Amino acid sequence: MEVPRRLQPTPFTLALPKPASNVVSPLGTGENPAKDKLMERREEAAEERSVSDEDTLKAGVTIFVEADSSHADTSAARTMSRLPSQDSFSEESLISEEMLAEEAKKKLEGEEAAAKERAAQRQLFATEELVQTERNYLRMLQLCTVTVRNNLRKLQPPPPNLDSMFLYIEEVIDVSSRLLSLLDQKQVQPGDPEFLETLCNSFLSLSADIEAAYKEYLANYNNISAVENGYKQKEALWIEMVKVIKASEPDVNAASLSFFLVMPMQRIARYPLLLQTIQKHTDPSHPAYGLLEQTANTSIALNCRINEYKRFKEVADKYKKTEILTIKDKIYRLNTRSIAKKTARLSRQLKHETGMAAKLVDEEFDALEGFFYVLENGILELLENVETYLHHLQGFLACKTEVFDFDMDGEKEPICYKEITTALRQWILPTFEKRLRTLIHKPLCALRDLLAGPRNLIRKRLDKLLDYEVIEAKSNLSYEEQAVANTYKTMNTLLLNELPQFNGLALQMIWGMLGTFSCLHKDLASDMEQLFQSFAQQLPHSSLHPAAFWEWAESTVLEGARRLQTLCRSVEDTLNAPVVQPLNLSSQHCLKQLTDKHGSGKIYQVATTVVGSRDLDLNLNKGELVAVISEADTRGDKRRWLVDTGGRRGYVPASKLLRYHQPTDDPPPSPHLMLPEGLTGARRHSYTPDGQPQLFVRQPCFQVVAAYDFTARGNHEVSIRAGELVRVLEPHDKRGNREWSLVEAKGGQRGYVPSNYLSVVPVGGSSSSSQAF
Repeated sequence: MEVPRRLQPTPFTLALPKPASNVVSPLGTGENPAKDKLMERREEAAEERSVSDEDTLKAGVTIFVEADSSHADTSAARTMSRLPSQDSFSEESLISEEMLAEEAKKKLEGEEAAAKERAAQRQLFATEELVQTERNYLRMLQLCTVTVRNNLRKLQPPPPNLDSMFLYIEEVIDVSSRLLSLLDQKQVQPGDPEFLETLCNSFLSLSADIEAAYKEYLANYNNISAVENGYKQKEALWIEMVKVIKASEPDVNAASLSFFLVMPMQRIARYPLLLQTIQKHTDPSHPAYGLLEQTANTSIALNCRINEYKRFKEVADKYKKTEILTIKDKIYRLNTRSIAKKTARLSRQLKHETGMAAKLVDEEFDALEGFFYVLENGILELLENVETYLHHLQGFLACKTEVFDFDMDGEKEPICYKEITTALRQWILPTFEKRLRTLIHKPLCALRDLLAGPRNLIRKRLDKLLDYEVIEAKSNLSYEEQAVANTYKTMNTLLLNELPQFNGLALQMIWGMLGTFSCLHKDLASDMEQLFQSFAQQLPHSSLHPAAFWEWAESTVLEGARRLQTLCRSVEDTLNAPVVQPLNLSSQHCLKQLTDKHGSGKIYQVATTVVGSRDLDLNLNKGELVAVISEADTRGDKRRWLVDTGGRRGYVPASKLLRYHQPTDDPPPSPHLMLPEGLTGARRHSYTPDGQPQLFVRQPCFQVVAAYDFTARGNHEVSIRAGELVRVLEPHDKRGNREWSLVEAKGGQRGYVPSNYLSVVPVGGSSSSSQAF
């Protein structure tokens, strides 16, 4: 009999809701994504619950049918008891997750709103700081350049080189005021959305002007520090300056000019920091964010270019100075390193000249250098011509012909000439000379002084080029060699950038000065024409036809020139006639000796002092007598004559000799007497260039007498009595002093007496009516 088997339980699966960790989803950027997700989860959970209930009921029926009663009752009871609690747990988890998501979302949204508010607040603070500090910065610069500067000028004496400390600061003030004016024109405040765009556009539009103003000021800042250090070395002056600076603006509490003058250096470096701070707290979605980023990058690049320009200027200032060193200073500078450097440079130059080493050629720089030297020569030549012109103009003004009396009183021509000449010399020509010096000569002198800097830089660049050629081929450079290479490259770049500008500006100045010179002469001609037209109607020939007038003027000028030439020739002949001093006893003895030996036709007198430069040349003093032996030297050169001085023989230039003519009559008693007007005395021992003797008329109508008693005090003096007749031999002593005269008294005694003790009286007159020397 077969035993029935026990029924096996049918397996089933209980569908439970998913864990709560899978319910929470990340928050998106949609309208309300968290809520949508939660709603979907809720619907899915409801469907799962319904399906689970149905499956549970079916499974319960199957269990009751197939399984044994005890086991089925127990399983069904457990299953029925667990399902309601699980559903309530899932529903509560979903509700709590929804609440947590809502709270997280609100918290996140609050934090984002607070962060945006803080960023906007910081952006506003940074923008307000940029604008407000710019206004304070401009006010400080204006205070320094106006109030402090004017008060310092009132010091007695004013500080030297005060204006050099404020060089280029006017440009900095101008560009800062323009930046603020552009911001004020838009009438927007830092809190407005359009303010950032206005600020960026204003800064970008002025970036070139900001760079031009600040780079020159910062390049000159070392000079500002040097001048202020010079003030500090003078304790009294520095104390007075500090008092003035503190009294000018007590609220600022500044104690030196550098307190104000360092502000531009600090300000240009703050622009990138402030702009980057504004950019950092600006939302990338802001409309002006891209423009703000461009402005910040521009400010950084601007600072880099200014620093590079300042570095170039420091190199230029180092090498463009002209040092005047004494031999002692040059010896002190000699050392092993300097001697080796100069030897290497000289060796390199010799190799270039001999072709042993190739020379680095820079065609662009060579063209600039050649043009600079041509320009330098033109400037120096123009300055020399202007100085010569001014010298001739001063000579013309010094010759005041209108003050002389022409003995033509009552005639119109001399009157008009005097008035015209007076107006020229007192008004027209002095004004012209003043304008010429101000507009032409002074700028040319300044331009000449500016040439020294580029000239020294070009010379130093050649030296650095020779040093650079030695190390150019090396792959690894030491620290010193790298410094040499950097110095050469810096100087070369500086000259390539600055020399074309200097050449262009210098050429422009020259053309401008030449145009000014032409305009000055045009104004001078206009003034002179106006002056002459005012007197033209008073002249007798003003009514003539222009052709007849110019014919008359030409003939008159030619006739006047001929007369003037004749007069000048007559005056020149008169002036060239030498005045020979009276011969002393030794000269008379020499004259007699030479005349007896060579004859009177061979006697010549030395016109000027002769200094021999060849063998057999003589050294002769002015006035010495010689006899000509031969009118040519041994080679037939007629410019050198062989002469006899009475003891020595030698050669003398023929141009230094003039024929000597002995007087026909004896000289008067005193050849140097101061005769009354209208009377002339005879000249003693005279000669003429053409060889024709002059005839002299003796006028023995005056004589020299002693006006006072004089007692000799030595062998070189002679005693005379008042009224005693004397003969003057020389009107001066051996040194040429005219306070003493060499006379011959009674008995043939000779000696010196005071010149003011002698008087000139007519022949037969008394000493009471005499005229003293």
